Amino acid sequence: MVEFAGIEFCGKSLAAGTFLIAAAAMPAMAQAGSVTVYTALEEDEIADYVAAAKKDLPDIDLKVLRLSTGDLGARMLAEAANPQHDVIWGWAVTNMLDPRVMALVEPYAAKGGDALPAAYKDAGGRWFAATGYMAAFCVNTELLKAKNLPVPASWKDLANPVYKGEVVMPNPVSSGTGYLQIAAILQGQGNEKGWQFLKTLDGNVAQYIKSGSKPCKSARSGEYAIGTSLAFAAIKSVEEGFPIKMVIPTDGAGYELEASALMKTSKNKTDAKRFLDWTLSPAAATLYTKYKEIVTIPGAPVAKAAQEAGLPADLQKVLYPMDFAKSATERDAILQTWQGSIGR
Repeated sequence: MVEFAGIEFCGKSLAAGTFLIAAAAMPAMAQAGSVTVYTALEEDEIADYVAAAKKDLPDIDLKVLRLSTGDLGARMLAEAANPQHDVIWGWAVTNMLDPRVMALVEPYAAKGGDALPAAYKDAGGRWFAATGYMAAFCVNTELLKAKNLPVPASWKDLANPVYKGEVVMPNPVSSGTGYLQIAAILQGQGNEKGWQFLKTLDGNVAQYIKSGSKPCKSARSGEYAIGTSLAFAAIKSVEEGFPIKMVIPTDGAGYELEASALMKTSKNKTDAKRFLDWTLSPAAATLYTKYKEIVTIPGAPVAKAAQEAGLPADLQKVLYPMDFAKSATERDAILQTWQGSIGR
C-alpha cells in the first residue's frame, strides 16, 4: 500500500487502464460515510483531485474506481440490476447519454451548477460537465522544415497528398479522442462528403493508434510529422520543450465533455451530493486547469502553459458545436462504417 499526499492507493491495476483509489481511513472519530465513485479520468489527475477533495471533505471515505471510457460503460451496464457506486465522475457525455445509463441516474442540482452554461449540463439536471477535452494537431515543426512541408491549419490541409505517410491518428474504435474527431468531421460536412473526405485523408495516414495522446507523442519524438490528438497533449509537449506546435483545426475542432451524475441507487446520497458539489468548487476548478484544456466553470483560470501554447481564451470560437446526442445514437453505426471502409 503506497501513500501519496495523504491518500492511500489501496488497489492496483485490475486490468489495463484500471485503478482503484481509496481515501485514507480517518482516525476513530465520527465519519459521515463512504462514497464510491466510478470515473474515466486519468490516474495522475485523479490522485491530485482526490487529495484536494479529502482536505475539503475530511469526513468522507472516498473510494474511486478508474476504468477506460468503454470499460466503465460495460461495467455499469453489467451491474445495472445492482449498481455498486454512488457517483459517476468525469465520463464522456457521449457515453453518458446511452438511455440505459441515463435510466440509472437521478437529477441533482449541484451547488455551482446554475452558473454553468446550458451547453455543459443536462436540461433535466441529470448530469453536468466541469471539464472536457478537444482535438488538436501536434505538429513537429523541425520535421516539417527538414522536409520542406507547410504547417497545416485545417483538416482539409491534412488531406493534401504532400503529407502522405506523415500523419498518425487515434483509432476511433478504441479511442474516445479518435471518435470525437471523426464525429465532428461527419457532423460538419454531412455523411456523404464526410466519409468521402475521411477516405481521402486515410491516404495520408501512416497508422491509427489506440490512444488519443499517443499520436502527439509520436509526432514529438519525430516518428511522424503530424499527430491528430488532444489539445492538452500538445500543450504539455510544448511546455516540455519538444519542437511541437499546437494547431487547432480551423474547420472544426471536435470536443468531448466529461460528465458527472448521481446514481439513483446511492446508499449515501447526502455525501455523494457533497462530493458532486465539490467537483464544481473553486478549489477543483483551479486544479482542473493543470490537466484540462476545457474547464466549464466560470472564472476558472487559464493555465500559463495553455496560453503560451496558443490556446484561445474563448474556446467557443474554435470548438465545433457538437451534437452529443447525435454522436451517441450514431456511434455504433459510425464505427461499423469506419471499420468496414477504413479500419486497419
